[in-house]
Amino acid sequence: MYLVRWRSASEPPLNNLVNAFFLMLFFFAAYFLLCCWRVNIHDYETATMPVPLSISLFEIIVFFSLLASLVYFIGFFSIYFILPRKSKVDAEEPVVPATSDYVESVVAVTDIWKTEPEQTTGRSVEGLPVEGFDYEAAFRQYREMAVGYVQMPVGVVGPLLLDGKEYYVPMATTEGCLVASTNRGCKAVYQSGGAYSRVFKDGMTRAPVARFGSAKRAAEVKFFLEDPGNFDTIAGIFTRSSSGIVRLQSIKSTIAGKNLYMRFSCSTGDAMGMDIVSKGVQNVLAHLHAHFPDMDVISISGNYCSDKKPAAVNWVEGRGKSVVSEATIKEEVVKNVLKTSVEALVELNTLKNLVGSAMAGALGGYNAHSSNIVSAIFIATGQDPAQNVESSNCITMLEAINHGKDLHISVTMPSIEVGTVGGGTQLASQAACLNLLGVKGTNKEKEGENSRVLATIVAASVLAGELSLLSAIAAGQLVTSHLKYNRSTKHISQLTSA
Repeated sequence: MYLVRWRSASEPPLNNLVNAFFLMLFFFAAYFLLCCWRVNIHDYETATMPVPLSISLFEIIVFFSLLASLVYFIGFFSIYFILPRKSKVDAEEPVVPATSDYVESVVAVTDIWKTEPEQTTGRSVEGLPVEGFDYEAAFRQYREMAVGYVQMPVGVVGPLLLDGKEYYVPMATTEGCLVASTNRGCKAVYQSGGAYSRVFKDGMTRAPVARFGSAKRAAEVKFFLEDPGNFDTIAGIFTRSSSGIVRLQSIKSTIAGKNLYMRFSCSTGDAMGMDIVSKGVQNVLAHLHAHFPDMDVISISGNYCSDKKPAAVNWVEGRGKSVVSEATIKEEVVKNVLKTSVEALVELNTLKNLVGSAMAGALGGYNAHSSNIVSAIFIATGQDPAQNVESSNCITMLEAINHGKDLHISVTMPSIEVGTVGGGTQLASQAACLNLLGVKGTNKEKEGENSRVLATIVAASVLAGELSLLSAIAAGQLVTSHLKYNRSTKHISQLTSA
């Protein structure tokens, strides 16, 4: 099968010598055939008796040369004829050769895949590394269509003194000042006695939507789901085909006309748990359909969960781990490390994070930059970066205590979605970062403890980042520090010694 397509204007022109050859061939063939065939046709028309037209072998060769040059010039004017068409299977799911050496397989396939975008767009993808990555582990888990990997610098902040333990926190980011600023916040927390965190709610959610023949019928199913007498039966069905770590916690539903949105919440151990919850929800939907055959399931996810989108339901009800973290920063630390005052920090937080965010109509964004720290830790530890949307929900509170001398700071984050098993946590680099924190894999002694500890580390790191950034703004250092670390050509050793 062959494909006819237009040649992109950005593609390089064809070789000049080839152009000249086919140009001369075209005119020579056309002129020769016109001269020969004009005589033959004239003799045929003037003959008194029928004379068969004679075509020599050379004339046939010249004729096909004319056709070849014509096809070439059609290609020259932006139409490609001879391009192998990819099959539908190749276009949708490129197959990687099944060999034991995954790196060689990927390199071989990547050489092909990298040339096609370049031929089509005229832009090179050189610089996208291929070798040095564990593709066997990646393909075994979940990756598809891998043609390389993106390099991301990882910094480490700490020690972060949290609940009496010291942590060195990995952060993958390309933003200047972020690691240095968060590290300063960790220093301030450490010199003040450390931070304390608590997970006050732990449950991943999934909310399918089903349609009924009437709003009355939808309400009947809502009452059925929320009847305490039915909960144990539904909980047993929910966990029927899942591991023991999954336990249904609650079902909350709401109605929009004839449509019913059912929000299931359950524990998921050390896994983030989206796939586990979805599997359990499917079991329950099958059970409900047996009791309510007129139920039409529209989607396993009706956006009432709500995953990877700003949503008030996550801000109010929570999703994943709901965490609060606090610290008391001593007066001398505020002055000597943060270079500002307690009074200035409290006023800034009120006008910026609280009033300013309210004026902007913020939803879960009552903070200075929690998403910066959340995203950096998520990427370093193999979390789903898209879940930064709801995981960064945070309200930062500052208060002067001890007669205005010391500063109490807290961050409340109701929807941190993290796991220490599954997904990207299985990759070598990300697993190493989890190991640095002491939360790699499943906690054998206490179910789900590793993921809860990771959530508290995220919250406490956000606290440190909030503290440092607010201090930089209050002291008028934000712009100068960013210019210094983002744009300076000095070596980092020169910056730190300055």
